[in-house]
Amino acid sequence: MNALAQRLARAIRREGPLPVSVFMTFALHDPQSGFYAAREAIGAGGAFVTAPEISQVFGELLGVWLLQVWRDQGRPANAMVVELGPGRATLLADALRTLRSDGEFLDTAEIVLVEASPALESLQRERLRDGSTRLRWVRQWSDVPRERPLFLIANEFLDALPIRQFVKTERGWCERTVTVDALDRLAFALAPLPLPLSIPLGRGVAEPGAVYEISPGAEALVEDIARVITNRGGAGLFIDYGYAGKGFGDTLQAVAHHESVDVLASPGEADLSAHVDFGAITESARAGGARVLGPIAQGDLLEALGIEVRAARLEEANPEQAIRVGVRRLVDPEMMGSLFKALAIVPQAAPAPPGF
Repeated sequence: MNALAQRLARAIRREGPLPVSVFMTFALHDPQSGFYAAREAIGAGGAFVTAPEISQVFGELLGVWLLQVWRDQGRPANAMVVELGPGRATLLADALRTLRSDGEFLDTAEIVLVEASPALESLQRERLRDGSTRLRWVRQWSDVPRERPLFLIANEFLDALPIRQFVKTERGWCERTVTVDALDRLAFALAPLPLPLSIPLGRGVAEPGAVYEISPGAEALVEDIARVITNRGGAGLFIDYGYAGKGFGDTLQAVAHHESVDVLASPGEADLSAHVDFGAITESARAGGARVLGPIAQGDLLEALGIEVRAARLEEANPEQAIRVGVRRLVDPEMMGSLFKALAIVPQAAPAPPGF
């Protein structure tokens, strides 16, 4: 076992098994050994590659989306553009090229980056150091001001928030935990006592062994964001891999060096994530008072925003670059086009955002 696994094992022996959500939090955000605290997570040298790293067109088009939503809502002054989990700041750097096409927007807007990792914040500051845009970094969503119009982007953010897992047994729904087995290794187990769960309608009948996942943190976050947008104006765009209306299933996964690995084998050395339940996210946004549009396929959104036109212009200007290869990966249903979905939230009276 690595150092973090040994620390977790000692804690389990002392205090008892950890819920999956607690294990995920340690594995991703432990200050000494957590995945995001201790290593480069994103890009060719990291565990995975996100859409902004695949093609600059992705971030540019999300900049188009933000600018058009802002215009459609009457060009509110003193707006905030917030990105949750900016990673290497690739998306924001590309989006800013588009946003700078409208001087009025950036004259009054402030860019807020919500980043929990000091290492990633340092990288972001280096990437965005031109000084021409007002930038602010905060550690968590609760640090973002609530009194201004909010235009928010969250790309592959919700999937990394901790989930709780429950398994259907003869006793009822028992929470999945992480314990230590007879060989002194981290292992999954079930809590001995069942918990009363309210399963949403439409899930179907759960057979013994079925796994039900919830992400209380994601649901509370989206509801709070929706409440700010409802009260102050603006829009939120969430892009992630996930499902809507699915039955049951275990979607927790670990990725290291672009390959799937055992979730428990080396905590802190692999990225942990789970598919986003867009049905639950939709209900959370509605509970916050917002109008919800989607989810729709990522490929459909990007095509509606003009990805083919933008790619053709880039190819003409840079014939040596394989622009179409990256674009195809983003929109092809067999690649990221269908697995990744987009959901938008706006005030009830606001126009529908572009692409929706």
